Formats: sequence, C-alpha cells, structure tokens
Amino acid sequence: MSGKRKRVVLTIKDKLDIIKKLEDGGSSKQLAVIYGIGETTVRDIRKNKEKIITYASSSDSTSLLAKRKSMKPSMYEELDRAMLEWFNQQRAKGNPVSGPICAKRAEFFFYALGMDGDFNPSAGWLTRFKQRHSIREINIRNERLNGDETAVEDFCNNFRDFIERENLQPEQIYNADETGLFWKCLPSRTSVIKGKCTVSGHKSIEERVTVMCCANATGLHKLKLCVVGKARKPRSFKSTDTSNLPVSYFSQKGAWMDLSIFRQWFDKIFVPEVREHLRSKGLQEKAVLLLDNSPTHPNENVLRSDDGQIFAKYLPPNVASLIQPSDQGVIATMKRNYRAGLLQNNLEEGNDLKSFWKKLTLLDALYEVAMAWNLVKPVTISRAWKKILPTIEEKESLDFDEEDISLATVATILQHTKGLENVTTENIEKWFEVDSTEPGYEVLTDSEIIRRAQGQTDESSENEEEEIELIPEKHINHAAALQWTENLLDYLEQQGDMILPDRLVIRKLRATIRNKQKMTNSSQ
Repeated sequence: MSGKRKRVVLTIKDKLDIIKKLEDGGSSKQLAVIYGIGETTVRDIRKNKEKIITYASSSDSTSLLAKRKSMKPSMYEELDRAMLEWFNQQRAKGNPVSGPICAKRAEFFFYALGMDGDFNPSAGWLTRFKQRHSIREINIRNERLNGDETAVEDFCNNFRDFIERENLQPEQIYNADETGLFWKCLPSRTSVIKGKCTVSGHKSIEERVTVMCCANATGLHKLKLCVVGKARKPRSFKSTDTSNLPVSYFSQKGAWMDLSIFRQWFDKIFVPEVREHLRSKGLQEKAVLLLDNSPTHPNENVLRSDDGQIFAKYLPPNVASLIQPSDQGVIATMKRNYRAGLLQNNLEEGNDLKSFWKKLTLLDALYEVAMAWNLVKPVTISRAWKKILPTIEEKESLDFDEEDISLATVATILQHTKGLENVTTENIEKWFEVDSTEPGYEVLTDSEIIRRAQGQTDESSENEEEEIELIPEKHINHAAALQWTENLLDYLEQQGDMILPDRLVIRKLRATIRNKQKMTNSSQ
C-alpha cells in the first residue's frame, strides 16, 4: 500500500516553470510526478496562468519570487492595484519613490477610490505592500533617482563583473527598447504636431505604432523590429501573411506594448533567433537581454529560456535614462532613416507631398521602417554601448557624423518637393524629434489608474469592431470603367451556361457609364 503523498507547497517561481513546461507541450501527469504534486494542482496552475504571470511580471525581485509561495491579496485590493500601476509608471520614468511619497499617494488613491473607513498608510502597510509585490526599490527617505552618475558607475562596474563571471562576450549581450512612432507624420513649413502634419492646408489623423529595436552589443545581430499596431489585420495588409512581413507584427487596441506581447516576443522570437545567431558564430547558446523598467517588461523570472541560459537583466531606474544603449542614438538614427526614406520615395515617385501622404499605408510604413533599421550601421550600435562596455572594439570607424548627413540629405530632397522648398533645418529637426520622447507603453493619468483599479474599461474601445485602417478611395474615370464592362461582357458571352439576364444587366450598366461619359465630355 502506497504511503500518503507529502504535501508540497510550490513557490511562484515553481508555478512559472510549470506554466512554461505546459506551454511547451508537457503533460499534467508528468509534471505532477516531477514536482511531487497532484494533477489537480497542475490543472489549477494552468487555469490561473494569466493571474500568476501578471503577478510575477509586476515583481522586481527574482530572489523573492523564488521564496514566495502565495499571492495573498491585500484587504484593499483596489488600492493595491492602483498603487502598483502608479509605482510601475514612476519606476519606468526613473522618478524617485520614497516611503513618504508612497504613503501620500496611497492615501490619495484610497479616498479617490471611494473606499470605506479610515486608512493609515503606516510603515507596516508599506512593508506588506512591498512584500506582496516583491518590491525592493522604495526607500525610507527621498533620494535623487533620475540621472544618478554615481549609480551609473556602480551599475557599470557590477555589470562588467557579472559578464566576466558568466563568461559572456559582446556578441552575447543584447538590449531592447520600445518607442512610439508617428508613421504618417510629414514635415511642415511652419510646425510639426505630434502625429499630425499640415501639408498644403491638409491635416492628417493621428497615426501611431509602437516599435521595439533589439540588437547585440557588436551591432552584428539586429533582430527584426517588433511593431505593435491597433488592428489585428489592417486593410492595407490585404492577403499578406503577417509572418511574411519585414517586421514582427503584433496588435493591441491602443497600439501599446504590453506584458503579454513582450513575453510572446521573448519566447517565440528573441530566444530562437539568438540561439541561431550564436550557433552560427560557434558560441555557447547563452545570452543576456538588458532592459529598462518599463511597466510592459515582465519580471526576470518570466523572461528566461527553459534551460535558463538566455535571460533578462534590468537596468536600475536611476541609470536607464543615461546609459540604455538604444537611447544613445540608435533609435534616433532609425527614425531619421525612416523619415528621410519617406521623402526620398515621394521624390522618386514624382508625387506632390499631399498626394503621397494620402496614399501612405501602414504596410508601406512597415517596409520603410524595416529598411530604416537595416541602414543603422553596426558601429552606431556598438558605439552606444561605450558607457557600459568601454572595452568593446568598433569594427569600423566613421569620419563623418551620420546626423549631419541625414539633415543635408533631407534638406536637399525638400528643395525638390513642391510646397516644402522653404522648410528650414530647424523645421526638419522638429520633425525628426516629433516622437523622440514618445514611450512604448501606455502612460495612465490618475483617473485612468483609478478606473482600471476598479475594473472599469473604456466601453467604446472594448465594444467597437476591430479598427480598420482607412485606405484612400481610388479614383476611376469613366473610360476605365467602360473598358471593364466591355471586358466583362466579352467574358460572359464566351460562357455557354450564362443566361440572358446576366448580360442584360451588364449592358444596361455599360449604357449608363456611356451616358455619364458623354455628359462629362459635353460639360468640359
């Protein structure tokens, strides 16, 4: 007779490992045996997958997740959700979050949420809040966070020690970062408005996507851009298979990066492509992905390959703005290439800018931004790592400033662009910088945080049908329409099984078009 199975209490990290194994095809029965638990427990973990991942993603401590065994909720769940959302946004911005600031904010949200009773944001409450979400970064006193030079030096020294211990070469060290891109924004003689552009009196609707760049420290391995748009299948894609696009395309109702998309990208794109690249170089399949503290970046425990050899590491909030490689000219160069490429295409097609702008679709933009990313030179990327890895060797040297070349190129193109001949270099700079501070994640106001904490959503955006990208109506003249009807009639009369009424309908339509053509000609 078999003995009673010893009760096993899994940690959050154990549950994450089980979820990953289930997603990779593992069976509940096998996993139950491996972890010494019942199959019912495995099924419960599968059922609560999103809840577990969301909880783990919001934590900034891998070690605490490896110890924590429950997701014990707060007695003030709505307040907890609001505070966590607010804290993640502050951390992403690199703003200081001290104990007193946190307590004051908690008191504000408590009453703004309309919660009953009195609330005392004591040191005990703050400690429990930190423990529930595995947070380490709330300090007792106010401290300067944003742009801390001393912290930069400390991080760089620690990171170099880390890569030496892990025996990692620059080829195995990656960085990824998101940015907003106003893909349909063109320059104006007067000003550039975010996402909008005045061209010959015409004003566009705002068009924005999130773009994420990812490359290694040598610049020799650039992954395809990850782009997040609003529509799952924009009309301009037509029959295009999204897997054949020059970018990795995802959709989200606000065109924002989110935890789910980032995790899919990491597991399904980043890990396999990095493995393939390192194999081609004869290197160990081991790599680190350096990230900032965006609210859309899951915890390090979530971003880890099955064998643990490809994993994420985070820049401290107080150094990210100063040394994140993608922000040291890499993203800016990609955007400059994109915008210069748009103008060059317009010039080559011989269109006036207003006409070109009207016809520009998201599909066009994706091909253009992919080309812009391809044009970013490895040396531009490797140079961006100099603050973190000063010993990295540049594979080539440049004797010119890429930024000045872009300005000169664009200025030359604009001299031949009808209506924009007098655009100044200052206008061009504003156009280049129009989305330079646009984040890749959704920044919520206090009222939006409160609505989200209460479980409210924007009903209009939830209920409306999937957004469809508008394609400008194509003008067809009478002569072309008449030719099509003639061709269709010829086809029908060649088909022996076509009945007379079919032909009569087309003949009537042909007569109508002929009359319209005559009326147009007589009025000219």
